[in-house]
Amino acid sequence: MTQNQGQILVVDDNRLNRIKLAHGLEQQGHIVALAKNGQQALDMLRQQSFDLVLLDIVMPEMNGYQVLEHVKGDEALRDIPVIVISALDEMESVVRCIEMGAEDYLAKPFDPVLLRARIGASLEKKRLRDQEQAYLEELRTERERSERLLLNILPKPIADRLKQGEGIIADSFEEVTVLFADLVGFTPLSAPMSPTALVFLLNGIFSTFDRMTEQYGVEKIKTIGDAYMVVGGVPTPRPDHAEAIAEMALDMQSTLDQFRVDGDKPLHMRIGIHTGPVVAGVIGTVKFSYDLWGDTVTTASRMESHGLSDHIQVTSATYERLRDKYRFERRGVIEVKGKGKMTTYFLVGRKGS
Repeated sequence: MTQNQGQILVVDDNRLNRIKLAHGLEQQGHIVALAKNGQQALDMLRQQSFDLVLLDIVMPEMNGYQVLEHVKGDEALRDIPVIVISALDEMESVVRCIEMGAEDYLAKPFDPVLLRARIGASLEKKRLRDQEQAYLEELRTERERSERLLLNILPKPIADRLKQGEGIIADSFEEVTVLFADLVGFTPLSAPMSPTALVFLLNGIFSTFDRMTEQYGVEKIKTIGDAYMVVGGVPTPRPDHAEAIAEMALDMQSTLDQFRVDGDKPLHMRIGIHTGPVVAGVIGTVKFSYDLWGDTVTTASRMESHGLSDHIQVTSATYERLRDKYRFERRGVIEVKGKGKMTTYFLVGRKGS
């Protein structure tokens, strides 16, 4: 079927009129369906696709005006062009149909050449409308894909601000809780693995952690090799940021046991947590990222690097905020690079568990 041909529904209560119209249209290459009344026409329009409707006005039970009203009031049908062909040639009827959304109006008896021209014009308009809708749908799909990619890089509130034209985003937060996690001895353990198997393993671990960030309402900042960084209370402040990070840390620790290297070698992890102020913002214009800065970030990183395997080490600041709800073991005073002597604690579990 060429672009000048289409599927046309002829609606007329007069059998001879239907047959005559159908014969002429089929000779022009159109595919034609016939309806003898308004209700049958509506049923057919909802069951199959048509490019054009040729509609009579004077019909019993449901006249053409009512059919036209139903078609143009139905979101799924309103874009189908309707040409009214009627013995009613009063201007009032013509105006009424056009105002209701009819594409055109021809009075009986009609000129076949004129009808052919009107049908061709209507089908071309329909084709252009369909093409436009296809382009708009494709554009919407691409926009959604771009939105998903952007949200894989940035938190939604930050992405929204960038889309609104903010050039520099740098926010201060008085108190957040930062977590660093690192797989202990992972480099020598993974050395015999193929690159594909290595990436597959890390993807499985970090994807599990990613799902936890959604579960606990915290923000993943980045992965660096086999290290993972997450923060609670950014970019949307929340009073229970320390609790959310503690819950995730305990969950990360218990979940790691399901992963193995070479099928039987267990993995071990250090986790470090600190609570304090940070600056958060977007850096770069190419491959940009959302990141944190400040001494709180450094201290949380030190808690991880100076921690023990299979332990969650926290600072006094985090301990004070969690001591009433969680169980801790006091590690004592340790020497921390760049920080001096610090009293630290190991998060063991929830109180009452």
